[in-house]
Amino acid sequence: MDREVEESEFRQSGSFGHASSVASSLRRRSLSLSDAVSHQVDGDTESESVSEAGDIGDRALHSNRYSGSGRLHLSADNVVENGIVVPIPEDALLQSYGVRSRDLAASITIAPVSPSMLESTSSLSAEAIAHSGDNNKDDTKELLWLVEYISCLIHLAVFGILGVLTRYLLQKLFGPGVVGATNDQSYMYLDLPSNMVGSFLMGWWGVVFKRDISKVSDQLAIGLTTGYLGSLTTFSGWNQKMLDLSVDGHWVFAVLGILIGLFLVAYSIIFGIETAKGVKWLLKRLIKSSKHGISSSKNNWKVDTCERHLAVVVVLLFMLGLLYGVSGTLERREFNSGNSGAQLWLACMVAPLGVWIRWFLARLNGRGLGKAGLLKWVPFGTMIANVLAACIMAALATVKKVVKTKTCDTVATGIQFGLLGCLSTVSTFIAEFHAMRESRHPWRAYTYAMLTIMISFGFGTLIYSVPVWTKAYV
Repeated sequence: MDREVEESEFRQSGSFGHASSVASSLRRRSLSLSDAVSHQVDGDTESESVSEAGDIGDRALHSNRYSGSGRLHLSADNVVENGIVVPIPEDALLQSYGVRSRDLAASITIAPVSPSMLESTSSLSAEAIAHSGDNNKDDTKELLWLVEYISCLIHLAVFGILGVLTRYLLQKLFGPGVVGATNDQSYMYLDLPSNMVGSFLMGWWGVVFKRDISKVSDQLAIGLTTGYLGSLTTFSGWNQKMLDLSVDGHWVFAVLGILIGLFLVAYSIIFGIETAKGVKWLLKRLIKSSKHGISSSKNNWKVDTCERHLAVVVVLLFMLGLLYGVSGTLERREFNSGNSGAQLWLACMVAPLGVWIRWFLARLNGRGLGKAGLLKWVPFGTMIANVLAACIMAALATVKKVVKTKTCDTVATGIQFGLLGCLSTVSTFIAEFHAMRESRHPWRAYTYAMLTIMISFGFGTLIYSVPVWTKAYV
């Protein structure tokens, strides 16, 4: 009996039910996690996709844990052809569970028995084969998942600290001391250069080259986008500078700072995407003649085994220990001075906590409200992180006005710059804004931006501006 006949009889026997349900489940998961927005998808799927344009937090890792996939997300390359979503071959799905069609068919090629016994035996055989090796691989998969999760946290911590340091350097470079392009008394606020640079790089690493980076390491992609760019840019710092302007009576500057700031970061990500596309096109032309060599190089750098994950974790742990050691030593030396250096080193020490909280909150993106999943197009995770950071930053600004001591100023400013600066983000916010603007409902982008800004500024006014006005704090 040839293979096609065997598979046909096997399906007709009904014993294929369990494996077929597994294949169908995997197929649905593959299609639902696709990160490509096709013109053929319905409105609900598009809403979820644009809401997840920036980040989905650790939800991808949990999906990887329960699906048994070896990747943090399933690439759309496997399910999209010419802009049309197509089913994944059933045999390929079964192979991901360690099952082949011929193995399943072979399970029923037994000696002639009664029909009832055949049905019972073949069903049990198929189930046994479908789960064969699972017990031996469960511990390995769990260990790999745990290593990946820890690796993500360490990537976020290391790149988060680097993002804080870069933001500080850009403040000093473009601030009054050197270039003089930004200052605290103008709508050209101190964090504007870092927000623009981070948004530009988000167009490179978070949009155009993100899939290429993920092919080497998913954790590296998360570290660069959520960790580094999310910490390089800060929404709460932007909001607080506008509150400071409004408290001083500079309402025109405050409005201009919001509008011009939004325009500049929105254009920065567009410029980043366009330049990255040009560079990617040039790279494709250059590697055509040496395609095999490039492919081999990619495979050599790919972090796809438990051993390589562990090696990366060890290196990053060393880097994290070094960063914490230097920051802690310098913080102890300069804490009593109350200068900007003391604030910076404290900010570096608390920065990872802000990145981790934002990453956890990002799991809410694309989920909507309630069981019905209302308003899936709103990235609630990013919005909550930005609004929460803006409110806490306003509260700490009020505390500094009340206490007025060197120690309080150092601690509060360090938490504002580090933890809250990393908890909030402009790069992810503007990536979501851009995805909405390019969707079939561009009005959602402006609604989302205005809601985030108005809620943050409104609560900030109540927490910071009103007490300053009523108590006449200087």
